[in-house]
Amino acid sequence: MQKMKQKRYGFASWKVTGTAKTRRAAPRSSEGRRKGRAAEFAAIASIPLVLVLGNSMLIPVLPQMQKELGISPFQSSLTITLFSVTAGLFIPVLGYLSDRFSRKAIIIPSLIVYGGAGILAGFGAIWDSYAVVIAARALQGLGAAGTAPIAMALVGDMYEGGTESRALGLTEASNGTGKVLSPILGSLLALIVWYAAFFAFPVFCLVSLMCVLFILKEPERKKEAPRLGRYIRTIARILKARGRWLITAFVVGSLALFTLFGVLVYLSDMLEKAPYRIDGVMKGLVLAVPLLGMVATSYTTGGFIRKNGILIRRLMNIGLALAAAALALTIWFNKNIYVFIGLLTLSSIGTGLVLPCLNTMITGAVSKGERGMITSLYSSLRFLGVAFGPPLISRLTAASSDNDTAVFLTVTALAVLSFLLVFFLIKPGRQLHES
Repeated sequence: MQKMKQKRYGFASWKVTGTAKTRRAAPRSSEGRRKGRAAEFAAIASIPLVLVLGNSMLIPVLPQMQKELGISPFQSSLTITLFSVTAGLFIPVLGYLSDRFSRKAIIIPSLIVYGGAGILAGFGAIWDSYAVVIAARALQGLGAAGTAPIAMALVGDMYEGGTESRALGLTEASNGTGKVLSPILGSLLALIVWYAAFFAFPVFCLVSLMCVLFILKEPERKKEAPRLGRYIRTIARILKARGRWLITAFVVGSLALFTLFGVLVYLSDMLEKAPYRIDGVMKGLVLAVPLLGMVATSYTTGGFIRKNGILIRRLMNIGLALAAAALALTIWFNKNIYVFIGLLTLSSIGTGLVLPCLNTMITGAVSKGERGMITSLYSSLRFLGVAFGPPLISRLTAASSDNDTAVFLTVTALAVLSFLLVFFLIKPGRQLHES
């Protein structure tokens, strides 16, 4: 394997030729490669989809959970928060293990734990035991930590160049699609029984597990990953050498999702109040509009950035400027539901421009042997952004005046901060090569 090292603006990278994935694809026809690639993309997309469904599907049933189990709103919200916090804490640990052993060796048992804990939570609901439900949700968070974040590293292992960017855009689109579908699916399952979503998790996990087992072929490793002590020193050197832009990318990704889902919670509350009185499946459909903007943009962006560093920086600046401008306008136009949803959709489109670019840069920042830990640190911060955005924005909404100006000033300030961080601190070279 020939390697040509290059360094531009702190991005260490090198071109790979004759990799295992290239050798595997060479004997196949163009049609065979296309069908095989489509199957792999579908298998990869199933992993973040399962992750999102496992959390957001419960949101519509929280009020009924409170009634059936005799718990407070705070206790019911812990079924969401504890899941996310547990996942956020364990993602870096499982990221290291995926570097030490293999990606599939972590993803497969994680999906099994995820689905099994869903069954346990379902029985906890049948037994009217909040303690069992909350313990099972924490266990699900542990399983979640080894799914989508590790899948991002696996994408970087399997693909190169534009194909890698396209696959990363697909994982972002799949993540967003799950968030679009989750409230709708949760509402529909609740028509059967309020805890039906718990028993639906294992079904989704089983489908994804079969895809991972029989479709995804992880490239063979050329050398063993270093032991923990040496590994940590390597990560420390990476952060020291490229920390300015790498940590910036982590923070911007977390802030983008913090803002997006915090504002969506505001919209959700707004729809249930007079004069709209929209809830259930219809509310899920309305909430899907901004998320669809992010999903479509993420997939499209991932398809054409092709590791072009100049284009990546340009799109991130455009996306963050668009998000900041749209959120700023909500300060004055948050009472007109149609204009408000339109502005949130523009903001989501801006987020859809940014996230695939961040994914592509971060997976290409390090060699395959350290990729699991780096992408996991990034995923951990993203997870915590999603976990804390909704409750903090809700708290700010409750504390602000009737026009909720404080909410929109806050999210606008975060978007502007993200733009400034990217503009001044992230400057990739013209071309990002494979690591």
